[in-house]
Amino acid sequence: MPLYEHVFLARQDVSGQQVDALTEQFKAVIEQNGGTVGKVESWGLKSLAYRIKKNRKAYFTLMNVDAAPAAIAEVERQQRLSEDVIRSLTLRVDTHEEEPSAMMQRRDRDDRRDRDDRRGGRFGDRGPRGDRERPRREEGDGARAETSAAGESGGDA
Repeated sequence: MPLYEHVFLARQDVSGQQVDALTEQFKAVIEQNGGTVGKVESWGLKSLAYRIKKNRKAYFTLMNVDAAPAAIAEVERQQRLSEDVIRSLTLRVDTHEEEPSAMMQRRDRDDRRDRDDRRGGRFGDRGPRGDRERPRREEGDGARAETSAAGESGGDA
């Protein structure tokens, strides 16, 4: 059977438990049609780049699916009927990734960065650029010397 990655977005005003219930409902539909659901990742409530059906945020959920195309079509049909699902995307893939998705890896990286900030950061107390100072221009440089020379020659004429 073909392999799919399926992501759906649920409205921002539903609870996390309702999102889990939707995920279980869609998993049941896939299993009834002879498919299996591998990894399920809940990416949480995230801001959208633009409004979708008057929503500025949505709950994102990823499902790795091994099912016939008819099972995917049925899940997508039920998602179109559901008022809680505002958008979905299904991609056919050659293989499923066993490691966490890029979104989950990013969250892990952000968590590590937060821990570093609480300890003083990766760069200690000095900040990312250190205690470097800019070189300062000296008083008698460049433009001032030219203006004084021009003022002397202009006064004689």
